[in-house]
Amino acid sequence: MAKNPSGTGDPARTLELLWRKPGHGRAARGPKQGLTVDAVVGTAVTLADREGIDAVTMRALAQELGVTPMTLYTYVPGKAELLDLMLDTVHQRMPRPEHTATTPWRARVEAVAEANRALFRQHPWVAALNVTRPPLGPGSLDKYEHELGAFEGLGLDDVEMDASLAHLLAFVQSTARAAIDAQAVARDTALSDADWWAANAPLLDQVFDPSRYPLATRVGAAAGEAHHAPSSPEHAYTFGLARVLDGFARLIESRSG
Repeated sequence: MAKNPSGTGDPARTLELLWRKPGHGRAARGPKQGLTVDAVVGTAVTLADREGIDAVTMRALAQELGVTPMTLYTYVPGKAELLDLMLDTVHQRMPRPEHTATTPWRARVEAVAEANRALFRQHPWVAALNVTRPPLGPGSLDKYEHELGAFEGLGLDDVEMDASLAHLLAFVQSTARAAIDAQAVARDTALSDADWWAANAPLLDQVFDPSRYPLATRVGAAAGEAHHAPSSPEHAYTFGLARVLDGFARLIESRSG
């Protein structure tokens, strides 16, 4: 099973908690009567932002809240359900500027991409989640409804609208994850890309034959000079987003005439 999967908890309990059905917002017992599901989830989000999603265990969360793990389980059944609640919560907090008919469609779609990129920057752990089964809570459904609005009125059918949004979000998540991974490597090794290349370039020169790899030599040198590094997450995002939008433009044109 994939690590940190979404949608693997008890569906009935998860939906009750996501929609805060009566009787599921506050435990009936426990030493800390002021504790609520919202407080539990909010603390879990803060812990994940600070230490990463792997640090969010029921035991660690109980310690943060000052309760016993058994008390915590009276609010949230387990980590699987907690992940869905956390994701739905950060989705609910996202800004949702109106998609006006006078705004060009590329600007509307780009705004959706930027909002999700900001989400991953604010909550890097979200990019690491495997959301094959998204939480069907109010935050995630509000997000889906709002983002589909960027594609409304473009001549796409409903399946194409859904697929276009999914493709856009998958691109943003992949570039965000790559950027987060690059930051983690630099932090864990205490080496910047420039320092890493400075250390390894002399070794590579001993075995690398430019005549055998002429394209790699030329293109790699040009990219390295442009980015001052082997790659640039910022360039990967801006270049890739433009290509995604170009692809949407071709699809929209084909549907309009």
